[in-house]
Amino acid sequence: MEKNISYQKNDLPLISVIINCYNGSKYLRDAIDSIIKQSYSNWEIIFWDNKSNDKSAEILKSYNDERIKYFYSNTHTELYAARNQAYTKSTGDYICFLDTDDYFLDRYFESQLKLFTDKSIGFACSNHFYKNQKKNKFWIRFKKKQSEGYVLDDLLLSYTVSLSTLFIKRSILPNNEPLFDGSFTYLGDFDLVIKLASKFKMARSHEPLSVYRLHDQNLSIQNNKIQ
Repeated sequence: MEKNISYQKNDLPLISVIINCYNGSKYLRDAIDSIIKQSYSNWEIIFWDNKSNDKSAEILKSYNDERIKYFYSNTHTELYAARNQAYTKSTGDYICFLDTDDYFLDRYFESQLKLFTDKSIGFACSNHFYKNQKKNKFWIRFKKKQSEGYVLDDLLLSYTVSLSTLFIKRSILPNNEPLFDGSFTYLGDFDLVIKLASKFKMARSHEPLSVYRLHDQNLSIQNNKIQ
């Protein structure tokens, strides 16, 4: 059993981390631990269990931390429909996402929040590492600085936003509407970011703040896409 952590609301912005899980037990502890180790502690995990039949629920429930909120889906749905359901359970001032096979670096929250000192920023992202799980090798995704500000045209030419680094100010999102187009299987994050970029400025941290794990079960690899 993990150490109990007392959580009290304060005046700091609350960050909601949406984790959608379907049989993600293999790397799940790495993902959860990377959130618990953050230098910034005012967060909640919205863990949406999409009818897993592995040990995901057992692992998640071993953490005695009231910031972790577990939800079990009545039916198994497509990924972005599940993310929409998880989003409705979130209460944070900022929304971000973490897949069960990826993980954040320790200053992820702290670094992302600093990007919003400019009040005109609606959403943000960062650089990230790739990790080849089989070879245990890391490399940085972008060696050169990528565009920020009003980036719609740039993103349509070359898409450079990983979902594991997407950080959205909740106040820019419409009330009572789905966050993603639930009909998508694996391009829903691209669709969302393009919609955001058509209206709002994006900030970008050029340092890598998360790790995108490459392995045989990656949906992006199965579809010949690395984001």
